[in-house]
Amino acid sequence: MMAAAARMAFASCGRLQALSVPALPRTRRTVAKPIHFLAARSASVLCYCSSSSSSDAATAAPQAVGEEEEEKKLAASEVPVEELAALLDIRVGRVVKAWRHPEADTLFVEEVDVGEEQPRTICSGLVNYLPLEQLQDSNVIVLANLKPRNMRGIKSNGMLMAASDASHENVELLTPPEGSVPGERIWFGAEDDKDRQSEAASPNQVQKKKIWESVQPHLRTSENCTAFLGEHPMRTSAGVVFCRTLQGARVS
Repeated sequence: MMAAAARMAFASCGRLQALSVPALPRTRRTVAKPIHFLAARSASVLCYCSSSSSSDAATAAPQAVGEEEEEKKLAASEVPVEELAALLDIRVGRVVKAWRHPEADTLFVEEVDVGEEQPRTICSGLVNYLPLEQLQDSNVIVLANLKPRNMRGIKSNGMLMAASDASHENVELLTPPEGSVPGERIWFGAEDDKDRQSEAASPNQVQKKKIWESVQPHLRTSENCTAFLGEHPMRTSAGVVFCRTLQGARVS
């Protein structure tokens, strides 16, 4: 009986070996091929997604920048123009000296007293509009918080403000009223609004926030040639700023 049991156990073991041994190679082949196949497909899918993501990111980046610029413009447009104008440093000036720019036919160069220790050097494209003699020793209006610009080798630190007609054929300097003091800061509005002036923006802020570009379209002269911001006259302590003859002219 024991011998019979041993033979049966041996036979059973043989059958198990016969069943299990061939199963191993089949298992390896069955698993190996799908893994290799899936890996290849995964790699191709990942490459595709990566390429698509890069493309999307490249497209999204300019869109994000554009949206940010639009938001800045919208924010700027929501600020009342009177508040923006109050950030400009517009001063009474007096031309100490003026001459033709040696390298530019259309430019004058002026040294202008704006109440600082030294006169400012300013370049103005006025050669075609007024004689040099009219500019010498004249009282002027200066936009003083613009960033300096190199104009044909001469650094210009500000801008003389002037009125011009629609065709830009006639240009006249804005003039402060008699008794105005060089260096006094100009404001828009009533006489008592002088005490409510805000601190002027820096030249960098004026450029970055495009303050002058936002204010300039609202500047005009009236029927009596007074300079206005909307309905608010441009003033010094001595009175209102004006030009000689141009009515309804743009100011720049």
